[in-house]
Amino acid sequence: MTNKNNIPLLPLRGLLVYPSMVMHLDVGRDKSVAAIETAMVEDNEIFLSAQREVSVDEPSTDDIYNIGTVAKIKQMLKLPNGTIRILVEGLYRAQIEDHMENNEFFKVSISELEEEHGDRNEEEALMRSLVEQFEQYIKVSKKVSDETVSSVKDIDIPGRLADIVTSHLPLKIKDKQKVLEIADVPERLKHIIELINNEKEVMNLEKKIGQQVKKSMERTQKEYYLREQMKAIQKELGDKDGKSGEVAELTEKIENANMPERIEAVAKKELGRYEKIPSSSAESSVIRNYIEWLIALPWTEETVDNLDIPHAEDILNADHYGLEKVKERILEYLAVQKLTESIKGPILCLVGPPGVGKTSLARSIARSMNRNFVRASLGGVRDDAEIRGHRRTYVGAMPGRIIQGMKKAETVNPVFLLDEIDKMASDFRGDPSSAMLEVLDPEQNNTFSDHFIEETYDLSNVMFIATANNMNTIPGPLLDRMEVISIAGYTEVEKLHIAKEHLLPKQIKENGLKKSQLQVREDALLKLVRRYTREAGVRGLERQLAAVCRKAAKIIVSEDKKRVVVTEKQLETLLGKPLFRYGQAELEDQVGTATGLAYTSAGGDTLSIEVSLYPGKGKLTLTGKLGDVMKESAQAAFSYIRSRAEELKIDPEFHDKNDIHIHVPEGATPKDGPSAGITMATALVSALTGRPVRKEVGMTGEVTLRGRVLPIGGLKEKSLSAHRAGLTTVIIPKDNEKDLEDIPESIREGLHFIPVDHLDEVLKHALVEEK
Repeated sequence: MTNKNNIPLLPLRGLLVYPSMVMHLDVGRDKSVAAIETAMVEDNEIFLSAQREVSVDEPSTDDIYNIGTVAKIKQMLKLPNGTIRILVEGLYRAQIEDHMENNEFFKVSISELEEEHGDRNEEEALMRSLVEQFEQYIKVSKKVSDETVSSVKDIDIPGRLADIVTSHLPLKIKDKQKVLEIADVPERLKHIIELINNEKEVMNLEKKIGQQVKKSMERTQKEYYLREQMKAIQKELGDKDGKSGEVAELTEKIENANMPERIEAVAKKELGRYEKIPSSSAESSVIRNYIEWLIALPWTEETVDNLDIPHAEDILNADHYGLEKVKERILEYLAVQKLTESIKGPILCLVGPPGVGKTSLARSIARSMNRNFVRASLGGVRDDAEIRGHRRTYVGAMPGRIIQGMKKAETVNPVFLLDEIDKMASDFRGDPSSAMLEVLDPEQNNTFSDHFIEETYDLSNVMFIATANNMNTIPGPLLDRMEVISIAGYTEVEKLHIAKEHLLPKQIKENGLKKSQLQVREDALLKLVRRYTREAGVRGLERQLAAVCRKAAKIIVSEDKKRVVVTEKQLETLLGKPLFRYGQAELEDQVGTATGLAYTSAGGDTLSIEVSLYPGKGKLTLTGKLGDVMKESAQAAFSYIRSRAEELKIDPEFHDKNDIHIHVPEGATPKDGPSAGITMATALVSALTGRPVRKEVGMTGEVTLRGRVLPIGGLKEKSLSAHRAGLTTVIIPKDNEKDLEDIPESIREGLHFIPVDHLDEVLKHALVEEK
């Protein structure tokens, strides 16, 4: 066993030297050159050990394997580029015992690693097996020359044979190092046989893969050749460049469309069909149209929601005055989304008369949330294919309005307005409202299926807002899927504010005027609201303001005036006589006349109900173009009075002696509803008892045969009309007390509300006390 101290160490990068191997090495690192020069001065022996990592330029002792080879330097040659080329011969395996301190190069103390031999016959058998396996490997790899095989066969020393064979195998450094570290010769031979077998399997796999690649290349070349032939044929038929340009363009678009994998697979499959079908075929344009729709639809693109509540509130308030409930609902939605970071899109349904701002409110919601806005009008839609699309088998087939809207939106999370949802019709063509169920159901719309697209589309991130004028015409199942928010209309105060802050500045700008050129006084605006419009919204008001601006523009241009001021008196000069009158309180207490409050499509109004008695046989006559419900209310009031005649101090035989005529003025206007019940009863009692009805009292409520007063709707609008008419007291059903919160504070302060349960209470407050 040989031990050596202070032998220079040469770290090897990416290679390894075994005993009995002769090899050229190029050395360039300063430490390595110093180690070689020292070895040449001493006994020409150097210790060669491989680095663990090839990429390390300045290895430390931990970066070098502990076991290496002691070699003799046979030759040394300095090359022009500064490196040294040496010829070394491996002598024996050795192990580092200790590292010596030396800054110029590595110096180590080593001990020889002696080979351990086993049974000679076993070693002979292993040597033969190794040579045989090596020959087979060479036949497969064809990277080693036949001379190498001959030289290997001549080696009769087991350890040397193992080392020489390993040196010719394309192994990683760590595998070669493992062979170097095995001192037991039989174990080393077995390990190398195993390595060769593994390499042969890898080689066979490489060969198999190579053959498959070759087949694939042959198939690709064949397809290329056939395509070129197809191009030539298409060119002869008149199709100039064939479809290759289109197909390449569509392929690129498909890859850039960020589709889900299943959609992309469908698009590419259809593209393959499109490529094979001649351009002259009708199906070619159908397939192309389908592919383009798949590309155009947003699949993953979305806008980032702006969840800043104060910002959203500022935008909503800037765009719309009033509408507090709707604004509150939107801000609630944003707050919940901010907390949960994920929420299904709500389905809101804004119900209200025309002109109250339902559509513009939806647009403001989109702006406040930083979402794209898209609108689909459903008025007059009577075919369910308008919603779900047509099958592609039909000529001119297209997706439904929902998918069309999503294409326009360009994102998966827009605000989608379904306008006039109450005006959808159904006939023999289909029922579009049923098709809308899947669109508006939060549990189903994540897999919405359009007949044209066929593949499911996710609508769960869309915020749907529907608008309707009349909730009663929306089918029940559809209404059940929506959150209804009623927008009843604007009060006079709100209309004045909207006209002043929004409509007038807008019309001044649109008619080419400047703010300094036109001033409309508040009394003129109030008269404009009351006498020139009758509506719940502000659309008619805007038209009248536009007319005022046009008249002012004409005056400024023709009369060379710098400024026009519109007062209440001048309004008639500009717009003509007032178009409407509104109900006003009676000037004095009257017998047989009561003031009711009505809810109309244009908001609220007062209703004067007159009762006249004349000799007859108890005939009840109703006039004023009354609907069935209103007639039934009159009959109920009449029956109640007959049943309570004595308590009310009325002649029990009055119906045998008198005919009764109930009239509601403005007979050209249709009137219906149960809320005039107590008003009719009060007017009847007043006429029969001769007690006048208080001039300052208005009333609303349904009456039963037993005299109970039932709740009604539209209390806000009715209260506004009472305030406008100059009434000071309003009798309402007890159950409507909760609705007083919706009435503006300025109106509540000017009216005294009296909640009642029974008609006796109504009469007590409505009729003048007997002297």
